[in-house]
Amino acid sequence: MNSIENSKPKTIARPFTWARRPLLALAALFAGVGVWHAVPSFAAEAAVVIPAPTADVAPAAGGKPETAVIAGGCFWGVQGVFQHVKGVLNAESGYAGGDAATAKYDTVGSGRTGHAEAVRITYDPAQISYGKLLQIYFSVAHNPTELNRQGPDSGTQYRSTIFPANAEQAKLAKGYIAQLDQAKVFGKTIATTVEPSKAFYLAEAYHQDFMTRNPNHPYIAINDLPKVENLKKVFPELYRTKPVLVGPGA
Repeated sequence: MNSIENSKPKTIARPFTWARRPLLALAALFAGVGVWHAVPSFAAEAAVVIPAPTADVAPAAGGKPETAVIAGGCFWGVQGVFQHVKGVLNAESGYAGGDAATAKYDTVGSGRTGHAEAVRITYDPAQISYGKLLQIYFSVAHNPTELNRQGPDSGTQYRSTIFPANAEQAKLAKGYIAQLDQAKVFGKTIATTVEPSKAFYLAEAYHQDFMTRNPNHPYIAINDLPKVENLKKVFPELYRTKPVLVGPGA
């Protein structure tokens, strides 16, 4: 554990945010694809420097890659953050919490499917642990105190949720939430839920690597690129300049 993790929790300010909204013409104008986005909001977020979990998941025998599925608002930014983390082999945008029939972007956007926009992280446990991934998730990838919303986006599809792959991950996630709440590092109660035994469904191809492919999209520039900058500042030893991508060019 480095000295920054032992220090008093600090915040790193982010600029005002732009919300995801069904303004198809504006989205097409800026991004070249028919997706939701963007009206201004002045709700600032901040990265929080937090302690590492007091316990962690031991790597499985054989050194095989492992997976972690998390949700923290729009999956464009969460995917983009973890694509810049050393030890991450892949980070895919998708849906978790609902069933296969409703795992489609337009349907999930109703907020009535049970799905959250999620990211499945495949990682090398010899390089990075599940606990360290959760530390990044809580610190820079999103604001875990917001209930059924994230920054400018609202609805259960934007909820803060961990989808553990097994009982050990679930135990660590619940324990870490309790640890952070007890330390009052956020000043508010953490809203993150832990939802086991939920399948992950891969999102449409146009959502994959969206941050890398569309760095000038207003939503990305305002909401998500600052998260990557905060990753670089708060976890410099884990930051990788070149992202690991899902699509061509990976």
